[in-house]
Amino acid sequence: MSTQTKRPNNTFLELIFNIVIPSIILMKLSGGEYLGSVYALVVALLFPLGYGLYDFIKNKSMNFISLLGFLSTLLTGGIGLFELDVEWLAIKEAAIPSVIGLVVLISGFWGKPLIAKILLNPVLFNLDLIYQNLSDQGKTDVFKAKIQWANHLLSITFVFSATMNYLLAKWIVVSPAGTTKFNEQLGEMTMLSYPVIAIPSMVMLCAIMFYVVKSVMKLTGLKFDQILNAAK
Repeated sequence: MSTQTKRPNNTFLELIFNIVIPSIILMKLSGGEYLGSVYALVVALLFPLGYGLYDFIKNKSMNFISLLGFLSTLLTGGIGLFELDVEWLAIKEAAIPSVIGLVVLISGFWGKPLIAKILLNPVLFNLDLIYQNLSDQGKTDVFKAKIQWANHLLSITFVFSATMNYLLAKWIVVSPAGTTKFNEQLGEMTMLSYPVIAIPSMVMLCAIMFYVVKSVMKLTGLKFDQILNAAK
């Protein structure tokens, strides 16, 4: 019996539907001669919402981070449509990564660090061999301590993201919600969030993964090709 594995998300499509298209609509079509501020905001938000729904139907599940992203989009739409104070946008932008960072931190105190679930993937790594070597050499506790430290580092990346999200929103989105300028600034903020926040966060995540892999190799004495799962 074959088990159906969840296909990885298409990063290019995620960027197109969640960042590029909404940003272009907000910045270029919010004027009165086009869609207007309200309809442009609604149409722009339909793309990330639609992609989120498509991804949910395709994978038959929605993880915690995807759910927060979905709620973030709804909250952004609510702030614009109900013309709330733009301070709420900055708070919302900081709140989402803050919640994720808190979950990551708490997971370590529960004895189930989220970093282990993210990086120590049985599809990529020969976990049976790794754990057996750690046990044989009496270094299981040392490895757990290193994973706990990596988990703390991961939570710090979300603190960085929350801080930068808040500062970016405060710096760019200064016009009242419900106006054409608000939409244009929201689109600019969305577009800039990738190079200013997403890319540095990915660099931090890669550095954490490098630290975990090097720790595994040092503690087990295994080489990189040995800790990887051989293709069957």
